[in-house]
Amino acid sequence: MSALVNPVATWSQTSSGSRFRSKPLILPNPLNKLPISVYFSNPTRKPINFSPFTVSAVITTEQTEEIKTIEEVPTFDFKSYMLEKAKSVNKALEEAVLLEEPLKIHESMRYSLLAGGKRVRPMLCIAACELVGGKESTAMPAACAVEMIHTMSLMHDDLPCMDNDDLRRGKPTNHKIFGEDVAVLAGDALLAFSFEHVATTTKGVPSERIVRVIGELAKCIGSEGLVAGQVVDICSEGMTEVGLDHLEFIHIHKTAALLEGSVVLGAILGGANDKQVEKLRKFARSIGLLFQVVDDILDVTKSSHELGKTAGKDLVADKTTYPKLLGLEKSREFAAKLNREAQEQLVGFDPIKAAPLIALANYIAYRDN
Repeated sequence: MSALVNPVATWSQTSSGSRFRSKPLILPNPLNKLPISVYFSNPTRKPINFSPFTVSAVITTEQTEEIKTIEEVPTFDFKSYMLEKAKSVNKALEEAVLLEEPLKIHESMRYSLLAGGKRVRPMLCIAACELVGGKESTAMPAACAVEMIHTMSLMHDDLPCMDNDDLRRGKPTNHKIFGEDVAVLAGDALLAFSFEHVATTTKGVPSERIVRVIGELAKCIGSEGLVAGQVVDICSEGMTEVGLDHLEFIHIHKTAALLEGSVVLGAILGGANDKQVEKLRKFARSIGLLFQVVDDILDVTKSSHELGKTAGKDLVADKTTYPKLLGLEKSREFAAKLNREAQEQLVGFDPIKAAPLIALANYIAYRDN
């Protein structure tokens, strides 16, 4: 089968309704051996739509009858996808962490875990699993686990001994409601329970995959992962000379590691081979760093009300950020480069199944909070 090169995918950004173009992918040519030359800007030629991609092709008179047989399918609806997956994840989290004795600790755990949020990490986990042939139900325990760990990291990050923040997801931070002591313990409980949840509720996959998932999860959040990034970040405060390599180390570990883990866990549970796992790992590492670059940009361009957390806190803490090191425009260029590099790793996968991951990458790149 011949290949159709450079189709353009467009995805809806939920917050503004604007549309963004993803990195071109190589799709199977639905016209089989018919010659196609792709164009992007001539409005006089008739477009042919293939879900989730809009492809514009030059059509000869001889091809008209054959083209009429091609069935058109609506484009990928990212907003609906996000709403559907977030609803499933929120329901699973609600059922996983029940309100039971001792009430105080479970109230604290649920307060932060169920406070909302974009649920990007669980969605990445589920999308990666489905990409390689797995089911949402297979990935859901791991998806919940990464959200529990992410919530723990935010609870601890907000403590006075860390970032000393009063606002998270538009609400008072956990320690402001429950006290520092309970906030620390609730975070610890979420961390411990995340592993229990994966080990005891993952169904339908061989036990060796579950063991591999648990090992991967532990590594991405320990002293070689999230914790490594946190401690180097703390030690770097007030430093007068922090280079790009130093900053990248912080964020690849502090932010990207858990995003990488989310994707890799889903891929392993879905039955990906080693080559597929590594491609998805590279994809996730790029979007993980992208997430932080965009976070740094938003911190200096948006208000606390828009972000749902305290804006400008990195500037107050004299932390090195991408805008501080590169400037705002160069930071935006770097973000675009990371997004392109991430999506390049998805070439070779089923483009329809890859649509959610492409859309999630664009969502991370163009989000407003």
